[in-house]
Amino acid sequence: MKGAGKGAPPRGGSGGGGSKGRPPASGGRTGDRFKGKSGDSKRPAGKSAAGKSTGGGKSVGDRKPATARPPRAASKPPAGPAPATPRQDRPTTVAKAPSPAVLDVRQFTVAPDDDGIRLDRWFQRHLPDIGFNTVSRWARTGQLRVDGARATPGDRVSAGQAIRVPPAEPRAAARAPRRPDRPALSDDQMTFARDLVIHRDEQAIVINKPPGLATQGGTKTDTHVDGLLDALAFDLDQRPKLVHRLDKDTSGALLVARTARSAAWFAKAFSSRTARKVYWAIVIGVPDVQDGTIDLPIAKQPGTGGEKMHVDTEEGLPSRSRYRVIERAGNRAAWVELQPFTGRTHQLRVHMAAIGHPIVGDGKYGGKEAFLSGTISRKMHLHARRIRVDHPDGGRIDVKADLPTHFRESLEDLGFDQALGDMPLDEEIALPPTREDEKRAARAHAKQVRKERRGERRTRGTR
Repeated sequence: MKGAGKGAPPRGGSGGGGSKGRPPASGGRTGDRFKGKSGDSKRPAGKSAAGKSTGGGKSVGDRKPATARPPRAASKPPAGPAPATPRQDRPTTVAKAPSPAVLDVRQFTVAPDDDGIRLDRWFQRHLPDIGFNTVSRWARTGQLRVDGARATPGDRVSAGQAIRVPPAEPRAAARAPRRPDRPALSDDQMTFARDLVIHRDEQAIVINKPPGLATQGGTKTDTHVDGLLDALAFDLDQRPKLVHRLDKDTSGALLVARTARSAAWFAKAFSSRTARKVYWAIVIGVPDVQDGTIDLPIAKQPGTGGEKMHVDTEEGLPSRSRYRVIERAGNRAAWVELQPFTGRTHQLRVHMAAIGHPIVGDGKYGGKEAFLSGTISRKMHLHARRIRVDHPDGGRIDVKADLPTHFRESLEDLGFDQALGDMPLDEEIALPPTREDEKRAARAHAKQVRKERRGERRTRGTR
């Protein structure tokens, strides 16, 4: 056959040293490169398809024996199962035991002195480094429990209950004290505070607050009842606690709790309106009705920074007061007994001014009309005469506070007989609903609505 010995040199053949063909790529695989063109990707170099030697190439016998080459490093991982030993360049995952902090759940038992207090208050007393936000988050996530049940910061705890507290969270730095240390009281302050006491037992103290002494501190207020409570500890190690307040210019009976347990008890008594408070006041003019009830909602007056209240029928909170006329001085003034059935700020002062009979000396709500000419003092004539509340250990506390000098002198100047002032308390009085009553009513209403809707769905399903 013509040209049998002069065939073209194979492309990339390993034996084509005398050919002019392109040299093979270093490390490449020639068979894979031309697979599909010749039909035989594994053809030996220098051979034709017929198995004969091609021209320009050397025969198999003329070839030098191939020398063994050292194995090349594999550029790709070999196929097959992964090696048993982990690679050094890849991190390994190792199961860890639970952190000791995760297991460090704390259990506390509510002491008798903490009976009835809110859960967030319990944390303030016993774990002050745990803030309210942390307590709220624990409650939302179900980590905070009382007797095994989920609890909220507003829930009240009872003596003997078990409080489950999650592990303490690490802090970057120690927390600064919440308030500076109170300065030690002087001997005169100690004597002054203790001279105010008109009732004292193991659970409570009642003082007769003079007019002009604030119940709590504020801007430009250095002397106040709260700052004098250390003097009222007497034989107990714990500091007494305020459970209600009187306005700065209002005098009279102020109850102070001596223990945490009694503080929770009295706070509940005031919020549920089982505690009774009786005030005496001298008002401008004489009410037409001798025994009346004032039912007007009260709200903060805009533009006063919350310092002044007013009657607001749209956005005000429900407020109810009762008044009874004790004596009258013609049409000039009247001596009245007042009972607040709700505890709004400045409630009695706002209500009496709203019906046209402001309290004598109350320029904030009565303006110039709130003052009498002559010898009548320009001081506020509002006095907390009596307080009656159930005692946490049984029985009742029923205390009356004597009038301040200016009030007593005004009664005499107006011809009023102080012996007529103490009127009996009515036991059967329709009180307005408390917040708890409103919440219970709302829950009952929602439950009834859900029940009715379920009934409607069942009715539609049977049609």
